[in-house]
Amino acid sequence: MSSTHNIDTEEAVSLARSRVVILVLGFSSLCASLMQSLVIPVQSQLPELLHTSAANASWVVTATLLGGAVVMPVAGRLADLVGKRPVLIATASLMLLGSVLCAISDVFGIVIVGRVLQGFAMGYIPVAISLVRDVTPPRLVNGAIAGISATLGVGGALGLPLAAWMVQYFSWNMLFWLAATLAGIMVVLAATLIPSIQPARQGRFDYVGAIGLASSLVAILVGITKGNEWGWASAGTLGLIGCGVLLLLAWGFYELRQREPLVDLHTTAKLPVLFTNLAALLVGFGMMAQTIVMPQLLQLPSETGYGLGQTMLQTGLWMAPSGVMMLIFSPVSSRMLTRLGGRVTLIIGAIVLAAGYVFGFFFLSQPWQLMLAGCIACAGVGIAYASMPTLILANVPRQDAGSSVGVNSLMRSMGSAVAGAVMAVVLTSQLSDLGVPTEWGFRLCFLIGAGSALGGAVLTAFVPRGNARQN
Repeated sequence: MSSTHNIDTEEAVSLARSRVVILVLGFSSLCASLMQSLVIPVQSQLPELLHTSAANASWVVTATLLGGAVVMPVAGRLADLVGKRPVLIATASLMLLGSVLCAISDVFGIVIVGRVLQGFAMGYIPVAISLVRDVTPPRLVNGAIAGISATLGVGGALGLPLAAWMVQYFSWNMLFWLAATLAGIMVVLAATLIPSIQPARQGRFDYVGAIGLASSLVAILVGITKGNEWGWASAGTLGLIGCGVLLLLAWGFYELRQREPLVDLHTTAKLPVLFTNLAALLVGFGMMAQTIVMPQLLQLPSETGYGLGQTMLQTGLWMAPSGVMMLIFSPVSSRMLTRLGGRVTLIIGAIVLAAGYVFGFFFLSQPWQLMLAGCIACAGVGIAYASMPTLILANVPRQDAGSSVGVNSLMRSMGSAVAGAVMAVVLTSQLSDLGVPTEWGFRLCFLIGAGSALGGAVLTAFVPRGNARQN
């Protein structure tokens, strides 16, 4: 009897520890994702604040995107080799350093370096997702993955009103002091509460592969994010994208010949992994499309006849419920994963995301209508984002979990970057006499977002059926 009681007590303590770890990973992932939207409220003021041109100031946003894209697969592989806890501490520490640099300086170059370091915090999220399977009981895995995956979208949605409020009532430097405080908490939590797990594999880190992948991604992403500004037919845009693609092909050829590659392309080419990553690209596009388009429509002057004339703070508050919706749908996603498996759950999530855009296409004359469209779309994003890591982890060896989830996160980020470029092209090509995007331009963006989401659902349908947990 006493022995049974001791076993029950040990299980209860173990379960409590697992829940604490999940909360730490979820909170820290949310803090990391806040970096995406941290400076959006002051974007128009950055040239004056940093004593530079508007073209240069735009790099303050682009730098974080580049940092996040580069670090995700690198952090994932390092986690597989040296352990996940050290990588979590390192990415949080880089976020702390970057935040402090931005907070204490208004020198353009230093702020850019700081923003790149803040972008490195995005490497925390795929490592946290891959850690879940190692530290939680099987019955908690789906719920934990769903919650942590949702933070990729929640941080961006909740960060906008939070940042707008801080800018309106305090100084812009306070944004970075807030980020530094959160990063400091992340470091302490990771160092004290995250268990140390034996690395999944032994081997050397592929430095050449990391440099090659980083170089190709930076070239492609800079070309995409700056294409509308520089001109899509300009030598700079075409040259960067072309060089990036060539570098990526060379990198792939190099990786296939390595015994210990940065990314195991043989694993990545497995049909369940390949189609899940392609779906991630399109769903990432779909998520970012509404994040870009809806705030612009909300803030457009009402004199246009279709603009809603909201302030930045009001816009952030209208957008915030969509982020909350992702969190609300985390337990729903968990139950869907358990009952339906990752494949069907991802298809449903993509369809719900498309439904949000279809609703927005027909109803965009009132702020509450856009809020509802955003909530529907983000419910779909939450469901889809929860299912992707589950599909990846179910189809890759444990020793490649970190790098594989990192690649999946990278594909979402690439989709978001492409969405920013495409939405900019659509909106600037549909201008009214007042020099602002037309109503049809916004509706066209919603149609493109819906098409992208449905494309993600179609690609997911090609994921081979597995066992009952994955089909």
